[in-house]
Amino acid sequence: MRKIVRYKFDPANPPPLTEAQRAEIAALKARSEDDVDTSDIPELTEEFWRNAVRNPYFKPIKQQLTLRLDSDLVAWFKRRTPDGRGYQSAINRALREYVTKQDRKTG
Repeated sequence: MRKIVRYKFDPANPPPLTEAQRAEIAALKARSEDDVDTSDIPELTEEFWRNAVRNPYFKPIKQQLTLRLDSDLVAWFKRRTPDGRGYQSAINRALREYVTKQDRKTG
């Protein structure tokens, strides 16, 4: 019978570094930026950033809360989702879109 051993990484208490790891980090810290060869990395242009899109796989951490909304708003979102399901996600998307537009105006 095999015993399963599981380890859980705790970022607050990482395992101690070995001497070899400490030496490698010290050597990297001692290098100047000019010593790093970036010839194989294309320079990012302004056009790249203008056409950039948010990572479609990024999912922010959700926070559960109680929020009072006008009943007609809730009904509107429920009518526009299949079987009234997913209306909370639809509200979240609408808020996200609003915040993004506001950030573009001020940023």
